[in-house]
Amino acid sequence: MSSSSTLDEGSYGYKVKPDDWKDSECASIWTESTVDGLRPTRLYQCALLFAGFMATFQTIGMNQSFGVFEDYYTSLDSPIVDAREQYAMVSLVGTIGSGLTWSGSIFVCMIISSGCDLRLMCLSGATVMSLGLLLSSFATELWHLFITQAFLFGVGSSMLYYPVTSLTPPFFDKHRGFAMGIALSGSGAGGLFFAPVIQALIARWGVSATLRILGVWNFVVLIPIAFIIRRPPGYSPVRPSLALAKRGAFILQLFTAFLQAAGNIIPLYYLPLYSIAVLGYSVQTASMFLAVNNAANTVARVTTGLLADYVGRQNTMIACVLFSGITVLALWFDAERGRFLAFVIVYGIGSGGYSALLPTTIAEVYGAEQYSTATAAIYFVRGFGAVLGAPVAGAILGTQNNHEARSLVDLRTRFKYVTVFDGMILVAAGICVTLVRWFDAKNKGPWKWGA
Repeated sequence: MSSSSTLDEGSYGYKVKPDDWKDSECASIWTESTVDGLRPTRLYQCALLFAGFMATFQTIGMNQSFGVFEDYYTSLDSPIVDAREQYAMVSLVGTIGSGLTWSGSIFVCMIISSGCDLRLMCLSGATVMSLGLLLSSFATELWHLFITQAFLFGVGSSMLYYPVTSLTPPFFDKHRGFAMGIALSGSGAGGLFFAPVIQALIARWGVSATLRILGVWNFVVLIPIAFIIRRPPGYSPVRPSLALAKRGAFILQLFTAFLQAAGNIIPLYYLPLYSIAVLGYSVQTASMFLAVNNAANTVARVTTGLLADYVGRQNTMIACVLFSGITVLALWFDAERGRFLAFVIVYGIGSGGYSALLPTTIAEVYGAEQYSTATAAIYFVRGFGAVLGAPVAGAILGTQNNHEARSLVDLRTRFKYVTVFDGMILVAAGICVTLVRWFDAKNKGPWKWGA
């Protein structure tokens, strides 16, 4: 095998020389093939998928369940008095946590490029996340939550989430979309698990005990993950690229990331409130709706990843984003119980495709040499979208007592505005990602339907 061997045709810039990998900490996870060069073992691929699933299960899954916390923090029973009925401010706590999970990627990527010990970084991330949850259990004012459940949790989760999204794809070749679908389906599975569990724990022991339980659970679950993630030898560091910044596809990709994140997070935060305050369901039923939505999301991430390997990853992503926006406008707008139940399921199916396919489509559009730079920048912008979407929707809803029957008519009207705002954002994201597809095809020559 020559010194120019690489993992595979789409190895995301991970170049491996025989003398390097045999002496590295990663040597035991690679096998040699006279046909394909250096390849990871099946055992390590399975372990990596498990690590990715559990990392997203804890990070994104918990973020997607913040709607349960928000409904409790904003209620008249909230122990944090200045959080009561403050929908925009409380949603900002959750969206900062979600936003930092993605926006922190640009800094985490630089740390990885510097040659740090990935195990130490992932352990540190698990510790900071858990500390954020534990300290938030002592919160008595809203600003305490911004420091703990928002900032600390978000910073820690970024140190786990980004290594998974950036280091997992190179270990797979032709089934990369399906593999990433499995790894990132942990986010939906986490929402499926955490939404009803958090609700049950709060109802039984209160929010403080719930946060302490989650903090301990988070640390115990994530310890094994730190010892699985590896950096393939020859990892390409992030370098600013002026040529990349000038590409029309890249500019549109940034707009897509911002808009999709802003629109996607709104239903996750306000499904519980809508089902309780507008439709009259119980708190327990509302958390179950959120769990059902995440269950549909989990299945969709795997199936869209598999479908994308055959019909094209960019094609599948376009369909998912546009479908999400249409679903919001058609099913959530002024929805009664039957149509709302359909929305909970159908939106879960449509919304999972973008996140599952984003890492693989970045590599296809920008190539191996620019993968690290493009990924860090796109996730950085995506984090800002996640931060702003739900608070803007909360500002539209206002601060009046949405839990009283006398405000039902006005609340339903305000939710109409929210659904139109959300649907238009997602449709705009779909248009942008369609234009990315067009610019990419234009740059690469003859049009190919299977991209």
